[in-house]
Amino acid sequence: MTVLTFPSLAEYPLAAVVTTRAGGVSTGPYAELNLGLSVGDDPVAVVANRERAAATIGLALDQLVFANQVHGRGVAVVGDADRGRGARRREGAVEAVDALVTRDPGVGLAILAADCAPILLYDPVTHAAAGVHSGWRGAVAGVAAAAVEALVVGGSCREDILAVHGPAVPRDRYQVGRDVADAAADAFGSSVGDVLQPDGTGRWTFDLWRANERVLLRAGLRSERVGTVGLPTLGGTRFFSDRAERPCGRFALLVALR
Repeated sequence: MTVLTFPSLAEYPLAAVVTTRAGGVSTGPYAELNLGLSVGDDPVAVVANRERAAATIGLALDQLVFANQVHGRGVAVVGDADRGRGARRREGAVEAVDALVTRDPGVGLAILAADCAPILLYDPVTHAAAGVHSGWRGAVAGVAAAAVEALVVGGSCREDILAVHGPAVPRDRYQVGRDVADAAADAFGSSVGDVLQPDGTGRWTFDLWRANERVLLRAGLRSERVGTVGLPTLGGTRFFSDRAERPCGRFALLVALR
């Protein structure tokens, strides 16, 4: 299997990868390593893919926790008792959240994506982690900030939290309409120009990485502790992209505390 790792976090007792399309058993538009059970792929193939993916962070599939993501700002704190939720079937997954937080080693957080940004949060002081799914709806709703708040409630200090954005649709390929532009203006106010630019066609381009970065900085993270891998989904071949192809598989951010 080919996975993306996080060299900036290599010194910490943390296992974290982003899967690519390579190394699975799915076929057709889901080839090869589709990890989504809700996109029309053969569930048997998806479970086999998930077993392979879990092994990349040293866990069995039944140690992972999945959520039924809804493009909102809901957050769930999960622990040992939640292991295996949603791992083999959608039923039983954590419902209606887009961020998972844990302080229990050996509990794997699984965040699915296919253009939206997966975001890893880690507090090396209290040894806590979060995985966040944030597209434009999540960015304007502040789901990454909600995950930060959940870490803070659990004892983390904002200034200690590290954040890394995974692969997402790049700004120059993320064209949006008036509804998204209006929502972004409401969310970001006078700084909306940092994340939204007219493209000359009556539409706009939306910078998903920058938008989520601004959300995290507003939530109190230090700018030098917020980064991105900078790899594109749409326009590339390594990751699934819902904007490029439908039906479409899902890749994942997988995180576990050592």
